[in-house]
Amino acid sequence: MDRIHLRDIAQAPIEALASRFHAQPDEYLEELKAELREVLTGMGGPRQREEFVLLQKLVQARGDLSPASLMRSHRTQLELLVAIKTGIQAFLHPDICVTQSALVEVFFHTRCRNMACHVQIPVDDCSCEVCSAKTGFCSSCMCLLCGKFDFDVNTCRWVGCDSCSHWTHTDCAMRARQITTGTSSKKKKGGGAAAAPEMIFRCRACGGTSELLGWARDVFRACSSDWDINELVRELDSLRRIFHGSEDQNGKKLHEKAHESLERLRSGTDVSVVLKEIHRLFQETEVEEADDSSEDKKVVEPQEACSRIAEVVKEAVSKMESVAAEKVVDVKRARLSLESCDREVEDKRRELTELQIERQRKRQQIEELETIIRLKQAEAEMFQQRADEARRDADDLQRIALAKSEKVEEEYASRYLKLRLNEAEAERRYLFEKIKLQEMSRTQNDPAQMVTMCKIQYLLNRSSSKRDATAMETSAPTP
Repeated sequence: MDRIHLRDIAQAPIEALASRFHAQPDEYLEELKAELREVLTGMGGPRQREEFVLLQKLVQARGDLSPASLMRSHRTQLELLVAIKTGIQAFLHPDICVTQSALVEVFFHTRCRNMACHVQIPVDDCSCEVCSAKTGFCSSCMCLLCGKFDFDVNTCRWVGCDSCSHWTHTDCAMRARQITTGTSSKKKKGGGAAAAPEMIFRCRACGGTSELLGWARDVFRACSSDWDINELVRELDSLRRIFHGSEDQNGKKLHEKAHESLERLRSGTDVSVVLKEIHRLFQETEVEEADDSSEDKKVVEPQEACSRIAEVVKEAVSKMESVAAEKVVDVKRARLSLESCDREVEDKRRELTELQIERQRKRQQIEELETIIRLKQAEAEMFQQRADEARRDADDLQRIALAKSEKVEEEYASRYLKLRLNEAEAERRYLFEKIKLQEMSRTQNDPAQMVTMCKIQYLLNRSSSKRDATAMETSAPTP
């Protein structure tokens, strides 16, 4: 299969690549879309982001692309080209169906790339500096400063121009100092006495200025009923930052009220109570603006004065009622918090008592274990002493046994020698008597033989006496 790579899509001729796309199976085309979606997310790290930047540069640098050539391209090929140029993954989604001609218009910046808007641009043939640049900017849904769009509606995070109806993120406008103090275009046209500068928005497209107090009032009146607490917190935070540098009294009041309302919402005040106070403040500022804009100062009729006093009293009473209701809620919340704290303290007290009992029990167990250990150590020392004594007794008995064994061997040897000496002596005597008898019978008549026999007898007696002395020495006890 002739594989197609993303760089081929970015730089290969349209007609040649279209024929290759027609030869590819649908499964491979979906894999190619998934690969580009992964590159657009940038989750693969800097390498994927660099790859996307390179693909965009290759597409933007091409001079062979025209509406006619793109109309002859393969559908998937065109979707991939539009996604590379705009950086929007929605054009690769299988459930979003956009016609071939609409994709070509998005590629050449004649239709809004926001799938939720998708109008022809420039909107209403606007000839302002931004719209006439033909960079794909849509004045209906995109920010004048950052050129991005989102899906936030009914919010103070977008501000529109009263003159040309172009929109800008309030955060972008504050960073670019497009939100500042000054005089709005309407008040300049109306003339009148000079007043303190108010917060205004200066449009980059037409250069006109729009006052922000009335804009904020209109947004809250039209949209605040649909906000939950999180949305209200975001909107109040936007108001607080927008009117932070306000110099007129109404702007300062709105900034302080936004800051106060944020604190109260974080402390648990109900959303409806906060909204009532915000609307009341907007109503007061509107009355003050109407009073300031009236050119003719006329005397107030008594009936009108009474009605105004009645309205003021009514507002004061309603404010007191709201404050009282809020205080009741605060008291209830405080009581509940106190009860909860009491329960927690009681629970902690019980836990402390249980821990003390457990600690005492553990201490007793430790003491018992220490006593057992001391007893076992004493027993071990006692058994060690007994073992040492038994070893010494065994050594003594071994020495005694060796000494007795040596003595027995000596006694046995002496007795054996004594017995052998006695036997030898008896044999000697027997032989001596026998020889004596024989010799007596022979030498009765020979004197020379008599002398010889006497000498032999002398020698025998002498050897016998020596043997007896030796035997007596051997049989004597050893000291």
